[in-house]
Amino acid sequence: MSLPILSTENILLNAEVNGKEDAIRLTGQVLVEKGYVEPAYIEKMLEREELTSTYMGNFLAIPHGTEDAKQFVKESGITIIQVPKGIDFGGGNIVKLLIGIAGKGDEHLEILSQIAIVCSEEENVEAIVNATSKEEIMAFFEGVN
Repeated sequence: MSLPILSTENILLNAEVNGKEDAIRLTGQVLVEKGYVEPAYIEKMLEREELTSTYMGNFLAIPHGTEDAKQFVKESGITIIQVPKGIDFGGGNIVKLLIGIAGKGDEHLEILSQIAIVCSEEENVEAIVNATSKEEIMAFFEGVN
């Protein structure tokens, strides 16, 4: 099953942000604009980041809400934000790719595992960061089992 909730509308190319908080807010804002979550979800994403960094290695961060943020999720959604210049996520961890997720029920676990399949390869992350079109990014996530 590919990620049915990813569309080109949910992908931002060449985003520029001023630091980690801005990056998380932008990621959350796209989820809000696309109707996946209520605005309160963004604060829960920032709360989650305070608990444990969502930096995953390979220039990737996966911002998402805390466990109690589920009440603000309308439907499962994903957004991909390319930040070629990179953002410091603390401890010298540079993030160039943000994948924001909101999962209804336990769907977030499935979404995470599909993202992990693609992003566990550093060359995939590099290629996504260097992609020049949304379709190019979509191709990485299509057909992931």
